[in-house]
Amino acid sequence: MRAGWSCPWCRRGSSGSWADPALRRSEPRARRGLRAGLIADLLRRPVWLAGIVAVIGAAVCQALALATGPLTIVQPLFVLELPLTLIVASLLMHRHLPGTGWLAVTVVVAGLAVALAAASPAGNRTHVALDRWIPALAVCAGAVVALAVAALRRPQGRARAACLGAATAISYAVTAALMKAAMHILDEQGLVGFLTAWQTYAFAATGVCALFLLENAMQAGPLVASQPALTLGDALVSLALGITLFEETIRSGWWLLPQLFGVALIAAGVLALARIPFTQSLVAPGEERETAAAP
Repeated sequence: MRAGWSCPWCRRGSSGSWADPALRRSEPRARRGLRAGLIADLLRRPVWLAGIVAVIGAAVCQALALATGPLTIVQPLFVLELPLTLIVASLLMHRHLPGTGWLAVTVVVAGLAVALAAASPAGNRTHVALDRWIPALAVCAGAVVALAVAALRRPQGRARAACLGAATAISYAVTAALMKAAMHILDEQGLVGFLTAWQTYAFAATGVCALFLLENAMQAGPLVASQPALTLGDALVSLALGITLFEETIRSGWWLLPQLFGVALIAAGVLALARIPFTQSLVAPGEERETAAAP
C-alpha cells in the first residue's frame, strides 16, 4: 500500500480521529472572536494535551505519506477526517451513530473514491524553486489574513466560523506543501540539510497557525459552518498547490464531470454529518440537548 493512501488512517483514523473529539470537547465555548490566549487556556486541560500528543504522532505519519506520495493524493484523503472522527468517537464514548450518519459516511467515502479515480493524480516533483514558493505563499498568506479579518468583523455565528474554517484549510494545505518539500530535503540532504532548510521552520510555523485558527473556528460558531469549509478547502487548496508547485497532474476534459460529481457527494455528506446531534455534542455537549429539545 502506498504511504499516501494510508496517511489519513494514521493521522485521522488512529490518532487524529481520536484526538478530534478530545480536542473539541475540551474547547472553551467563549463568545469572543480570535483569542490569543485560547491555546494557553487549553494547555491547562489534560484531554486537550492528550489530543495534541496524538496529533503530533499523526503529523509524523503525514510527513511519511507526503515524502512518498503526491500532495494531490495525500491531502484530499483528509476529507475522511469527520467520518473517521465520528466512528472512533462513537466507539470510545459508547455512543450510537444514527442511520443517517452512516449513510452520510458512505456518501463521503463514495464521493472521495469517485473524485480520486476520475482525477487520477500523478507526479511527484522533489524540488521547488524559490521563485515558485514566493507567489504561492504570498497569495495563501493574503487569503488567510483576509479571511481572519472578515471573521473578526462578523458576530459569533456561521459566517465567522466559515471564514475561520476556510483560513484553517488554507493553512493546513500550505503546511502540507512545506512539509512535503522539507521531507524531500531530508531524504536527499540528510538531517543537517533538513534542520537548515527554511521549509522546515516554515511548516512548523504554519502548522501552529493552523492549529490556532482551528481552535478559534471550533468555538466561533456551529460545526455545520466551519467543517465543510475546512474539509473541502484543504483538499482544493492542496490540489492547486500540488499542480502549481510540484507540477502534479490530474485528468481534464470530460473527466472533470465525475470529479465534480465526487466533490458534490463529499460536500453533501460532510454537511449531513455536521448537522447530526452527535457531531454537535463533540463540540459543545450542551448543544445536543438544545437540539433535541427544539421543536
